[in-house]
Amino acid sequence: MSNFSLIIPVFNEIDNLENLFRDIVKSGTYEIVDEIIFIDDCSTDGSNSVLKTLSKNNDKVHLITHSKNIGQSNSINSGIKSAKTENIITIDSDGQNPPSEIIKMINKYKEYKNSILLSGIRTKRKDNFVKIFSSILANKIRNLILGDNCPDTGCSLKIFKKKDFIDLPFFDGIHRFLPALFLFNNVNVQYINVAHKERLHGISKYGTIDRLIKTIGDLFTVLKIKKTLQKK
Repeated sequence: MSNFSLIIPVFNEIDNLENLFRDIVKSGTYEIVDEIIFIDDCSTDGSNSVLKTLSKNNDKVHLITHSKNIGQSNSINSGIKSAKTENIITIDSDGQNPPSEIIKMINKYKEYKNSILLSGIRTKRKDNFVKIFSSILANKIRNLILGDNCPDTGCSLKIFKKKDFIDLPFFDGIHRFLPALFLFNNVNVQYINVAHKERLHGISKYGTIDRLIKTIGDLFTVLKIKKTLQKK
């Protein structure tokens, strides 16, 4: 047993799911992880039906279904809480993060004996100019306020210990601030370059301006958490 759970939040990604799972198998990730947990965040496009089939036909695939849409952070939280292993891997369901990078990340992660967050850094991003520019701007604002020195907090490819995530005060939006929060809680944070693919199907679930405004608002929550963690 490898002691890794792969957590995949899903919201209206019906056209990407089978390709994503095929890539997970092709990359060797299916063989090396103990379980793959899809969290369907109340999709309305038939994603749940696809996920039910994947779960029925593959022993390692498990499905959590939300009865209402509660967002990516809450979906990730649901998956992590139900995970049976010590180590967590997260990846998006939109197909832009290649599963072929996971084994490389696992091998790097295993080099560290103590608790660590290993976070992917997307190279040669395949997004449009507006999305890339807004991401760069958000990263600069976050770095200026939090001082976490993370160049790409938006990359969903991450590996960390379940207990280190559970130790953090949870809030809606936490998935965008994991490097900073792990640092504030005295967990080693390391980065690794990963590939990035163009989105082939569907659309982003977050408006560029909306996401920027939400991120700025969440910064104040993170600053409060920082003070709490530093008092421990």
